[in-house]
Amino acid sequence: MKVTQILVIAFFVTASSPTLSHDLRPIFIDASQNSAQSLIVRWKVPSTVPRGQIPMVSLSDGCQPETEPQIALRGDNYQTEQTYQCVDDVTGKILSLVFPGSNPSLTTVIRVKTHDGQLISGLLAPGELSWEIPEAPERWEVAKNYTKLGLDHIWLGWDHLMFVALLILIARTGKRTLITVTGFTLAHSLTLALSTLDILSIPIPAVEAIIALSIVFLATEVARANKTTLTYRHPVLVSSSFGLLHGFGFASVLREVGLPTTELPTALLFFNLGVEIGQIIFVLVIFGTIILTHVTRTKMNSQTAFSLSKARVGTMTAYSLGSVATFWTIERVLIFWA
Repeated sequence: MKVTQILVIAFFVTASSPTLSHDLRPIFIDASQNSAQSLIVRWKVPSTVPRGQIPMVSLSDGCQPETEPQIALRGDNYQTEQTYQCVDDVTGKILSLVFPGSNPSLTTVIRVKTHDGQLISGLLAPGELSWEIPEAPERWEVAKNYTKLGLDHIWLGWDHLMFVALLILIARTGKRTLITVTGFTLAHSLTLALSTLDILSIPIPAVEAIIALSIVFLATEVARANKTTLTYRHPVLVSSSFGLLHGFGFASVLREVGLPTTELPTALLFFNLGVEIGQIIFVLVIFGTIILTHVTRTKMNSQTAFSLSKARVGTMTAYSLGSVATFWTIERVLIFWA
């Protein structure tokens, strides 16, 4: 497991700093019709984007702005709102992002709620700036977009990946890792569905704080390296318990973006599938690196191999990830009173 620990350090010490943890959040565009001709467009941009680089949203011919856009900083997002009047229905119109300068290459998530209650969702990859509002979402397009959204969320959600990485350090073997990660997957899939469908709900700030605290807990277990604890003896119990809470975190994205009313099961299924694909890739990368490095080490001279094996990389990993997670815990708890 020394190699796994080295990989975790290299992957997270530079990537999971408190600042970077929010840098890659997407732009959210939420458009809602009051009537067949009136459209209120609201969009949120991460506060890490300079105020002078905040994009405007425009609609193609047939829709004219009725109000001037108003930009306000709320929490860690710039929020902007503008009302449009359209001569006919919004379907078929081109919605575009217009940046005053350089494009920060962020994914854009779009949600349009029509006057008859239909919810249409879209996803723009970094660099894409326009989207045609369809009459109704096609199943294949919904599946593709929500799979991509799930992949983006797991790869941008450093806290979830940090938790999985620490689970691997505790599980130690391939078989135990498979069982442990499967328990985590089943648990967060359950609460993801229950929360997204409004069957069960927990305040998101509390969920985010507990997710950070779960990383602190696992980091402490790794640092202590006491193989007699319940965590080491039955890691699937820990992964499943905390997995229920992580599911609420995953659901917060879907609750904000929304699910298309005509393809709700498809969107929910493929978002979860995207999350699982990203998680599996992450686990395979770690174990693939273990195998590759093991082969490489056999070709190293004995002195180098000895020095590498003596490094306290396990403790370094635990303290590195635990320190970041402790900062996140404090930061997220303070939001309760913000």
